[in-house]
Amino acid sequence: MKSYRVLLYYIYSPIENPDQYREEHHLLCLRLNLLGRVIVAAEGLNGTVSGLAADCEAYMAALHADPRFAGIDFKVDDAEGHTFQKLHVRVKNEIVHSDLPVDPLRQTGIHLDPEEFQKLKNDPDVVLVDMRSNYEHAVGRFKNAVTFDMENLRDLPDHVHEIDHLKDKKIITYCTGGIKCEKASAYLLAQGFENVYQLHGGIIKYGMEVGGDDFDGQCYVFDNRVTVDVNTVNPTIVSTCFRCGSPSSRMINCASPTCNNHVVICETCGHDYSGTCTDACLEDPAIRPYDGTGYYGKLTQTYSPLQGFKSRSGQRVTLEK
Repeated sequence: MKSYRVLLYYIYSPIENPDQYREEHHLLCLRLNLLGRVIVAAEGLNGTVSGLAADCEAYMAALHADPRFAGIDFKVDDAEGHTFQKLHVRVKNEIVHSDLPVDPLRQTGIHLDPEEFQKLKNDPDVVLVDMRSNYEHAVGRFKNAVTFDMENLRDLPDHVHEIDHLKDKKIITYCTGGIKCEKASAYLLAQGFENVYQLHGGIIKYGMEVGGDDFDGQCYVFDNRVTVDVNTVNPTIVSTCFRCGSPSSRMINCASPTCNNHVVICETCGHDYSGTCTDACLEDPAIRPYDGTGYYGKLTQTYSPLQGFKSRSGQRVTLEK
């Protein structure tokens, strides 16, 4: 078994003082040598972190011991090492940026666990609706799902009219880990859709628990793995190389920092074109060295995991487990 873990989670649960809790949470991550991204907001908590198995277990136990976060449903995956290069714990207005005028604690779609979703997804009266960004569903999506050409969840109001004719159907929303669907499904209900469901735990949990059948391609993730396999039952490839058009589900960031597009590039073209998506990008004088992964972390020379941490006591922080 691999020695590292990746944890994906969220919870909508009121946090009275987000700034104070951000400092407490940052210190917890430092003590456990975790890296990743955590968002703290008055409405709850959202994070993806990586670390050694024992440290991840301690982290989950610490959050579950807090009554506000006892209901967190962690998605746990194995990894060869850290899937992040840095630790960032930030306070934001929302735990997933949407600007949608809804409150998931008051109303949201009916949650379906992976087994329930698996049984219902092929019902002729059901429509699956992908709530992720266009570059995410370009590399993988559920068979016959409706997708929107949107950059992020903020754009949903501009696209919801595309499914107005489906208001008599059972709508099941899905996303990577479930968090976008909490607000997206609530928004659909507010727009007059009556039978709205959501895949609880998202694509990741569906793959882990029931094998991911009928998820075509790979699932985009927000760490240095870029995409992960989900379907172990009937896997297929739905995307093609941006350069040569051959079937591929290998997504990278263009090596041109000016471009930096999320784009599917096969291994051969990645090597032949130094990880770029166009010849113009290949001529970029600031092109980044292509190492075969297509993942480029920001420069870390001045980075310290203590960045952004402020001890309220003003005393030096000792990181002891």
